[in-house]
Amino acid sequence: MSTATQHIDPLSIERIAKLHPKLRTEALQILSEIACKVNTPTSFCRFTFTLRTMQEQQAIYNQGRTTKGKIVTNAKPGQSIHNYGMAVDIAFVLNGKEASWDTKKDWDKDGKSDWMEVVAIFKNYGWRWGGDWASFKDLPHFEKTFGHTWKSLLAIKNAGKIDSEGYVLI
Repeated sequence: MSTATQHIDPLSIERIAKLHPKLRTEALQILSEIACKVNTPTSFCRFTFTLRTMQEQQAIYNQGRTTKGKIVTNAKPGQSIHNYGMAVDIAFVLNGKEASWDTKKDWDKDGKSDWMEVVAIFKNYGWRWGGDWASFKDLPHFEKTFGHTWKSLLAIKNAGKIDSEGYVLI
């Protein structure tokens, strides 16, 4: 088994299966490319979140407002691209257990930030990076909406235009 294939994270693959059907194959390609270019024997990229239910969105929206913790989102249920299975959040996993969001570290020692290498891979596939947002930068976040906004996706969902799994028809 090559070094790259040793570091294709099974949890990430499970989470990719929850993405919108139009994104699953591409997300697997992205994960594979990340494994080949960035992962090391002691660090790898994990897809930490993909699809988030409306109930899960409400719970994280409440965080720092009506429940304990720091505010981590301004998106109410329906306002997050995660609610439609069109977003991925990432972290690096170190030594099989510790999560890192260090955007400067070069674990693979190729002279480039591993985080920014992952950003470049996602962008190469046409995904938007939350680190490019003007306000409330979301460095772990990537999304691909096929030109839709959360408002248009919510309208599609509310109109009942969903597939048998509950994903919006786009």
